[in-house]
Amino acid sequence: MSTPGDAVSLEEQIEQWRSYLRRRQAIHSVDVAELEDHLREQVAGLIAAGLSTDEAFLVAVKRMGNLDVLSREFAREHSNRLWRQLVLVPSDSGELQAPGRMDAIIVFCLAVAAALAVKVPEFFGRDLDKYAGFYMRNASFFVLPLLTSYFVWKRQLDIKTLRWLAVAFIVASVFANIYPFTANGHTEVLAALHLPIALWLMVGIAYAGGRWSQVAGRMDFIRFTGELFIYYVLIALGGLVLIGFIVTIFRAIGINAAPFIESWLVPCGAAGAVLVASWLVEAKQSVIENMAPVLTRLFTPMFAAVLIMFLGTLLWTGRGIDIARDVLIAFDLLLVVVIGLLLYSASARDPRLPPDAFDVLQVVLVVSALLADAVALSAIAARISEFGFSPNRVAALGENVILLVNLAWSAVLYTRFLRGRGSFASLERWQTSYVPVYAVWAAIVVIAFPPVFRYI
Repeated sequence: MSTPGDAVSLEEQIEQWRSYLRRRQAIHSVDVAELEDHLREQVAGLIAAGLSTDEAFLVAVKRMGNLDVLSREFAREHSNRLWRQLVLVPSDSGELQAPGRMDAIIVFCLAVAAALAVKVPEFFGRDLDKYAGFYMRNASFFVLPLLTSYFVWKRQLDIKTLRWLAVAFIVASVFANIYPFTANGHTEVLAALHLPIALWLMVGIAYAGGRWSQVAGRMDFIRFTGELFIYYVLIALGGLVLIGFIVTIFRAIGINAAPFIESWLVPCGAAGAVLVASWLVEAKQSVIENMAPVLTRLFTPMFAAVLIMFLGTLLWTGRGIDIARDVLIAFDLLLVVVIGLLLYSASARDPRLPPDAFDVLQVVLVVSALLADAVALSAIAARISEFGFSPNRVAALGENVILLVNLAWSAVLYTRFLRGRGSFASLERWQTSYVPVYAVWAAIVVIAFPPVFRYI
C-alpha cells in the first residue's frame, strides 16, 4: 500500500516522464495522456501485487519500452502529422508554440540581414562585377557571423565564449581585407576558398553550446553540417525552379528579369538560405531521421567501386596523374567526400554493435582512398621538385597530407575494430578530434600564404 509521501514521489516521477514525452515532437498531448493512463494502470497493478511505489514505476516504465523507440513508432504511425509539422510545430489549439514562433522570427530577421548584407558594399561603390575579388573574400562574413549569433542565442552561451568568437571573426576579416592581393591571383582565390573552412569551426563551437570538448558535441555538429548541406542543396534546387518560372512569366510580358535575378535574387537568396536551412535542421532533428547517414549507405559502395576501378586502371595503364589545379581540387573533394562518408556512417552507428558487412565496405573505401591519396601526393611532390613551389601546389600538398594522416589512422582504428581489438568509440573520437586540424590548416592558408607567396 502506498503512503501519501509515496504518492507525491510517484507524481513527480510521472511528471518527469510526461515532460520527456512532450519534448518528442512526434507525440501530441492527447497521445501523452493516453500513454500516461496506461502507465498509471501498470503502476497500480504492480503496487497491488506488493511492489513499492518506486519499484512499480520503474517496472511499468520498463514495460512501456524505450521512449526514443516509442517516439519513432508514433512517427511511423502518424506520418501525416509529421508532414504537417515540417516547418513549425502547432500546439493543440492550432497556434504556433512560443519557442517555435520566436525561433522563426529570429531566423527570418537574420536571413533578411544576411541577404541585405550582400548588397551593403554597393552603397560604398563596390559593385559586384567590378569588385568580384572583394565579394569572393568576404562572402563568409555576410552569413557566418549571423549564423553563429543564432546559435549563441539558441544555446545561451556565456560572455567569454561570445567574446572569443567575435575576436575570431574580426581577426579573420582583417586578414581577408588587409593584404594587397593581385586581382584574381592564386593567393586571393585560396584565401577565399579556405576562409569559410576556418570560420566554420567558430560556428561549430557556437553550435555545440559548451560541449565542443566532448565527442558527442563535436559529432552533433558533424551531423548538423551534413544535414545543412542536404537542406541547402534542396533549397537551391527549388530556387532554380523559381528562377525558371520568373524568367518565363516575365518574358511573356516583355520584361527581362535577368538583371534582377543576377543582382538580387541569386546572391541575396544564397546568403539567406544558409540561415533558413540551418533553422530547418534544428527544428526537425527530433522529428525525422537524418538524411546524411541514409545517403552514406547509398553512396559508400559506389565511391568504393569508383576508387577501386580508378586504382586498377592506374595500374593497368601505368599513367600518371595530371596535376592541374582543377584536377587537384577534384582529388581533394573526392577525399573529403570519403571522409564525409566515414564520418556520417559513424554518426549513425551504434558503437556497441559488433562489426558487420558495411563496416568491411567502409574499410575497403578508406584503404582505397588512402592509396589514391598516396598516388596524388607522389604526383604533387614530383611536380614541386620539377617546377618548384607555388601557392596551389603547397596548399594541395598540405591538404593531402592532412587527409592522408586522417585516412591512415582511421584505417588502423577500423581494422582493429573489425578484428575485435579496439572499440568503435575510438574511431569516433579520432574523427571528431581531427576536425579542428582542417580549420587550422585553412587559417594558415588564409594568413600565411599571401605574404609568403607575395600576394600573387
